[in-house]
Amino acid sequence: MAVRNIITLGDETLRKKSRRIEKFDARTLTLLDDLAETLHSTQDGVGLAAVQVGVLRRAVVVDVGEGLVTLVNPEITASEGEQEVVEGCLSVPGRSGRLLRPEKVTVSALDRDGKPFEITGEGLLAKCLCHEIDHLDGILFIDKLIDKQPLDEE
Repeated sequence: MAVRNIITLGDETLRKKSRRIEKFDARTLTLLDDLAETLHSTQDGVGLAAVQVGVLRRAVVVDVGEGLVTLVNPEITASEGEQEVVEGCLSVPGRSGRLLRPEKVTVSALDRDGKPFEITGEGLLAKCLCHEIDHLDGILFIDKLIDKQPLDEE
């Protein structure tokens, strides 16, 4: 396992769509382990997508204080309600903003062994799941701000 560098706003990789993971081999497991270690090395991160370490694969890890959850090829299958949240991002350091997210989401994904599972999150977990899955499609939280303020993509 290794801590990888987190790319930041201005790196065009963040705006690209990630590809599905088809093979669960040693390389995939290393990526998932590295994502977990990188996330846990941060002071305030609760989620990390593979694209944030420069790997265009559909994998995310989240840990909102209830233990690490690894999601491969995650898809939101249901959502309900709405919450106004304040978000920041490890790839947009020093910036945060208000946006709307679903209050509750259900996500279908594969675990690190390639087995399908479903997770339902409310509140912070729902926000985190939506944020990380957006990353896989090249969407950043700053694209969804309620109070749009110009941000230079450095």
